[in-house]
Amino acid sequence: MEELITIITPNYNSEKFISETIESVLSQTYKNWEMIIVDDCSNDRSIEIVKKYMVQDERIRLIELEENSGVAVARNRAIEEAKGRFIAFLDSDDLWKAEKLEKQIRFMLEHGYALTYADYDLIDEENVQYGKTFKAPAQVNYESMLKTCSIGCLTAIYDTEKLGKVYMPHIKKGQDYATWLKILKKIPYAYGLNESLAVYRKRQSSVSSNKFKAIMHQWNIYRK
Repeated sequence: MEELITIITPNYNSEKFISETIESVLSQTYKNWEMIIVDDCSNDRSIEIVKKYMVQDERIRLIELEENSGVAVARNRAIEEAKGRFIAFLDSDDLWKAEKLEKQIRFMLEHGYALTYADYDLIDEENVQYGKTFKAPAQVNYESMLKTCSIGCLTAIYDTEKLGKVYMPHIKKGQDYATWLKILKKIPYAYGLNESLAVYRKRQSSVSSNKFKAIMHQWNIYRK
C-alpha cells in the first residue's frame, strides 16, 4: 500500500499556469496523493479552473481564504488539513516531472530520511528553459544551509511520522528556507536526490528578482 502524500499548493492569480501545475500532478506515476490548493483571494479565473479539475478528480481539494494573507498562511492552512504521512510542496506556477513522487518517496523509505529534495530545471513565463539545471548537494545540515538555501521548495518533501507537522513562519519571503532551518535543528542532515524532478518557473514579478530585497529577506531569516 502506497503511503499518502499531501501536496501543498498556494495560489494567487495564477490562471495562466495553474492548469499546467495540476496536470503535472495528475500525470504522476505515484497515485496515492491529495492536492490541497489554498486560494489567497485571487481575482482572476484560477478558482474556476481549479473547480473544473475538482470535478474530474476527487483527490484535488480547494480552500478559499477569506482575506489575502500571504503564502505562509496559505501553506500552513493546507498543512493543518493534510491527511498524508508525507508533505510535499508545489507552487501554482511550477511543475513536477512524472516520476517525481515515486522516485523521491522510494528514496525516503529505503533510507529512512525525514527531509529530502532534488535537482530542478528553470523556465520562464513562456515555458522556455534557460540556464543550467539547479544541482542540489547530496546532503545539507544546519550550518551549510545558513550559507545558502540549497533546497528548492518545489522539490522538498518531509515525513510527518518523523517530524510531526512542521509549519512555516509568517515572514514575507523565505518561509520555506526558514522551515528547512527549523527542521535541520531537529535532524542532522537532509538528503538530495541527484536527479532533476521538477521545473521552477522564474517570473519577473517575483520578490527574489530584486537583489537588494533578497538580501534584506535573508537577513530577516537570520535575525528571527
